[in-house]
Formats: sequence, C-alpha cells, structure tokens
Amino acid sequence: MDELVARLRAAGCVFAEDEARIITEAADGDAARLEELAAARVGGLPLEHLVGWAELDGRRWLVAPGVFVPRQRSELLVREAAARADADSGSDAGPVLLVDLCCGCGALGGAVAARLLAAGRDVEVHAADVDPAAVTCAHENLKALSDDVAAPGAGALTAHTYAGDLADPLPAEVWGRVDVLVANAPYVPTTAIGMMPPEAREHEPHAALDGGDDGLVILRRVIDLAPRLLRPGGHLLIETSEGQVSAAVEHLEAAGLTATALSDEDLGATALAATRPTT
Repeated sequence: MDELVARLRAAGCVFAEDEARIITEAADGDAARLEELAAARVGGLPLEHLVGWAELDGRRWLVAPGVFVPRQRSELLVREAAARADADSGSDAGPVLLVDLCCGCGALGGAVAARLLAAGRDVEVHAADVDPAAVTCAHENLKALSDDVAAPGAGALTAHTYAGDLADPLPAEVWGRVDVLVANAPYVPTTAIGMMPPEAREHEPHAALDGGDDGLVILRRVIDLAPRLLRPGGHLLIETSEGQVSAAVEHLEAAGLTATALSDEDLGATALAATRPTT
C-alpha cells in the first residue's frame, strides 16, 4: 500500500491515500489487476472511470468511461434541494416531483431523492441529458436506488430518464408542476477548459464542461425554462462559480424568480437557489 501511495502522490494525486485504498479494494486481491489499475491512474485516467463509480452524499453512483464525474462540491446543492422539498408543504398531497437536467450519471437527482426517501417522502424523478451514455448510467443508478428503498418508513420512488436537449424530452404533464428542479449544467468558460486537470479535459465529455464564452450560456437556458417547469412556489437549484453569481442572479431575477446565493467553504461550492413566486 505504501508503494502505491508513493506512486500516486508522485503522479500528482492529491488524495493519494484514499485513492490507493479504493484501487486496492477494486483489485480484490488480484496483483495483476492492481498493477493495471495503478498504471492507468498514474497515466491520468480518472479514478472514477477506472473503478466504475463515484461517491456523492454517502452513496456510490455508477460512472461509465467518458461520462461526467460528479464532484463532492455538489453535496451543497443536494442538501439544499432536499431541505427545500421536504419543508415545502405545497407537495404534501403527493410525491415530490423532481427534475434533474444535465443529469449526467443521475447522481445529483438521485442523491436528492435518496434524502427525501429516507425522510419518508415519495418521489417522482425525471432526469434528462444530451449524452446517451450518461442517460444509461442515470437509468441504472435510479433503478438501483429504487431497488434499495426497503427501509421501514421510507418513501417510494418512481424514476424516468430521457436523452435529449435540456427539458425537450420531458412529458407535457411535467411542465408547470415541478417541485424542485436541479441542474449541474456546464459552467466553465470555454477559454478556461484548457486550465482544468487533464483527467477532466481529456476524459470527460466537452459538452459537460463547456459553458460558453462566460460560462453561463447553458445556465441561462435552464433559468429561462424554470418558470415554465416549476409550479408556483417551486424551486430551482443550480451550481455555479463565485465569480458568476452576480450575473446569474441578475438573469434569475429577470426571469421572475427570487434568488438566494449559497456557499460552503469546506466543499469549495457555490450554488444558487431560486423560487417561482406564488403570486
């Protein structure tokens, strides 16, 4: 283990000890497999693509090669979205209607749903992404979550996944009824992608990273969709960077939404919550 940690640290892996433990676990005692995984990681392949999963909010989510890897900082968005949905009496009569746009592997919407299910809430999830490979992962992850919901008092989960551009594939009956809309849309400015770690810029889909000239091109589209998707009193939660907050809030308010900036220094996370007014 010490030798593996040293190799990973020399390759620039910040969390070498944790990665060594995960790689050793994945090799399951097979020395040849251990060397294969170690060499691939030292060569720059994302750890999550090597072992086939990423952890978010205490749960492992299937991540296939080439699919966007969820980041730990998204836990801010997860807990804020779940708290708003659980506290909102407007949806007590039925399941929480949750939409996850730019869903990737489905970890974000799935983690929000997992918190609500544990609190005894029924949840109906609709998750969409433009990348068919990501949608396949999301389908498997949400199915696994549904299969795992067996604890006494836990809520029931209904999940639907779609391949398509933002909200285009969502069924008509969803529009105007959404309790919580989450979106981890790409928000990296095009010119900044080249400064990202190689494991991201070389192994994750460009479309999942590139937010256009100022990083807000896709987020603006999500914001423009929100008033038509959300029910009155429904919530939109999006992830962004600290430097983009002012411009994003301006667009949220122009769309008629009430915005709140959120941050978590420990996670290095910045997000925005916005609500569709009830009147």
